[in-house]
Amino acid sequence: MAKRHYPAHRDHVDEEKLTVTAPEDHAAGVRAVAVSMGRALHHMGPARTARTLLKLNQADGFDCMSCAWPDPDPEHRHTAEFCENGAKAVAEEATTARATPEFFERYRIVDLDARSEHWLGQQGRITHPMIKRPGATRYEPIEWSAAFAVIAAELNDLASPDQALFYTSGRTSNEAAFTYQLFVRAFGTNNLPDCSNMCHESTSVALAESIGIGKASVTLSDIYSAKLIVLAGQNPGTNHPRMLSALEIAKRKGAKILTINPLREAGLVNFRNPQLARGVVGHGTDLSDLHLPVKINGDLALFQAFGHLLVSWGAIDESFIAQYTTGFESWRRHIENLDWDFVTETTGLDRDQIVAAAEMIAGSTGTVYCWAMGLTQHHNSVAVIKEVCNLAFLQGNIGKRGAGLLPVRGHSNVQGDRTMGIWERPPEQFLDALAAEFGFEPPREHGYDTVDAIRALRDGKAKVFIGLGGNFVQAAPDTDVTAAALRKASLTVQVSTKLNRSHLVCGRTALILPTLGRTETDAQASGPQVVTVEDSMCSVHASRGPLAPASPQLRSEVAIVTGIAEATLGGRHGIDWAAMRDDYAVIRRHISKVVHGCEDYEAKIAQPGGFVMPHPPRDERRFDTASGRAEFATSSIQALQIPPNHLVLQTLRSHDQYNTTIYGLSDRYRGIDGGRRVVLVNPADIVRLGFEEGDVVDLVTHWPGDRHQRRAPSFRIIGYETPQGTAAAYYPETNPLVPLDSTALGSNTPTSKSVIIQLVPMGSPPALDASQRPLRADDAHKSHPQPEYLA
Repeated sequence: MAKRHYPAHRDHVDEEKLTVTAPEDHAAGVRAVAVSMGRALHHMGPARTARTLLKLNQADGFDCMSCAWPDPDPEHRHTAEFCENGAKAVAEEATTARATPEFFERYRIVDLDARSEHWLGQQGRITHPMIKRPGATRYEPIEWSAAFAVIAAELNDLASPDQALFYTSGRTSNEAAFTYQLFVRAFGTNNLPDCSNMCHESTSVALAESIGIGKASVTLSDIYSAKLIVLAGQNPGTNHPRMLSALEIAKRKGAKILTINPLREAGLVNFRNPQLARGVVGHGTDLSDLHLPVKINGDLALFQAFGHLLVSWGAIDESFIAQYTTGFESWRRHIENLDWDFVTETTGLDRDQIVAAAEMIAGSTGTVYCWAMGLTQHHNSVAVIKEVCNLAFLQGNIGKRGAGLLPVRGHSNVQGDRTMGIWERPPEQFLDALAAEFGFEPPREHGYDTVDAIRALRDGKAKVFIGLGGNFVQAAPDTDVTAAALRKASLTVQVSTKLNRSHLVCGRTALILPTLGRTETDAQASGPQVVTVEDSMCSVHASRGPLAPASPQLRSEVAIVTGIAEATLGGRHGIDWAAMRDDYAVIRRHISKVVHGCEDYEAKIAQPGGFVMPHPPRDERRFDTASGRAEFATSSIQALQIPPNHLVLQTLRSHDQYNTTIYGLSDRYRGIDGGRRVVLVNPADIVRLGFEEGDVVDLVTHWPGDRHQRRAPSFRIIGYETPQGTAAAYYPETNPLVPLDSTALGSNTPTSKSVIIQLVPMGSPPALDASQRPLRADDAHKSHPQPEYLA
């Protein structure tokens, strides 16, 4: 493909000229090393680059603030135990650039809000606590004690503790998360929405109901020893690149890899490991043995087709099914009635492709099923993940070496935060343990998750929003609705390292509280502190940063939380917040008594590499479900119903971003550089819809009951290899298209991978006729009319 050049989009003046080339056919390699070092040296300089990257993901160093992929055992770690995007994340945090009070004096909030997310992130570390007072147009400095007093006054003036929302990002450490949830429950509410509500909540719900615990049932050694690895709805080359090293080891040991994804991503094709000679001067390692380009939301039909074939071939573990499961007969009767025409239509695959994949599964004696947001952000996501569980049960792939279920978490400690009690629906056992340890009765009524928190702000039921990390307004769905809801708050508080959009979309009073990053030393009254995190495979380990703080004014997350708690609660309940702030070992002693699996926490995290949390299905094939067994789930196949001349859109990351943090404007694996407002469309669909590649269009969607259309303006059409009828574009730019009320059944996760859109010429109304009416409530998801046999 020849390089094509396009001018910058009119509404994002910070973007360079867009160029498009052919997608790459491999991930990593020498270029990844060059990009990593270039970004690190640009942001940090040589000395800081060496001090940080050589300690990144080391047993005596700090945990990467990017993805939650686990580390190898300490004796098997490389000197450079990081990937390109990990290096970018460190460079972003450890940058020498600073956003000082003079910076905030220079810019009005409205002027900052006109800038792109990329520009905001390049302004550097925030050095002082800042406040926007009612009616003000700029932030100004404020002392820490005064900031805590402002928060305490607002919280204590509420008619009910349930009028406050306490959000958490997955960057937060276990110690900060435990302290935060303790404060919130001592204050009197379970309003603890978190980023998991927007990504893997469907996983947590499905796994808890199917196997009794919402976590992965595998370890890193299981990946190495698997005979087959199924990767569904994930892009490891960009979102968790260190996974590629584990996949390479598995391939070298003879494993096969089946990939299921609408796009053929570079990281699913070939890996050029820069740690090995063959990755530098050789061909690298081919990963996928078979790739299925499934249509968006065709996964449930595909997995049921796999189950149908395995049962008909007798490729099942009857002993495991009889001893450890329930619901098999109902599920078997259901999948026997599979409609192959409906399956091929829904998946976009032909029967031969599906049979070839099923043969790989049938021939495997140990299969690991991996997935990410490509499965979790649909209306029927809980059912989809339960179907993955069904496949694992069918062949006994739970609780044995080289097999199991692996949801790959996208945020570095989102799993640890949930373990520590960051959850709007806490288990009774956790609350009982909390009451016994601290001597107060925590609230039992469930709180708001992320979607319901936005609704509560919108409807005036919530008045205060406190965010411990993250960029809530950009991460959440329905951006315009979310922004309007936040602006109605009496107070918004953001605990942050760098400037982001959520500082500019704020309440009547707004605070920015600057915190230490993972790269920085955390010294408290008792001396230097360590914090802990939990990765995707239940491994908990210590993290300690090597750098001096970016400013003497910075405080740790624990210090900020305990400062708010002291100002708000005073001596209520007799909780010694100062002791926890002065010595994090005090927090860990509390964790030992409250959190199951964390007994002797201090001693366990002192071990090199930490320890692995207990997991009954993995460890002893014990299933703490309602039935006491692994539960086969019977689900009718659902398929998105797409009106004529519409497409179904999935939102995704570029290779130059981490969640809402935009590192740069290069998505080189997909051949896109210099811009982000692009929509990837199958070339046949471009012609069918009457456009040409390079046209600039608006993306428009409708939702039942809304009087207005949702529109994301000014996207360049790029021809791309994606299944016909589907499209892809980057978030957060496309989050305005995700309706707040379009969520997954059972988990309330926004359906960011199932957005039905029209492409319309920029600024024009959508063309509607009798066959192109706005989407109605009963159109969005229709079940195939086949018999259901429910247990």
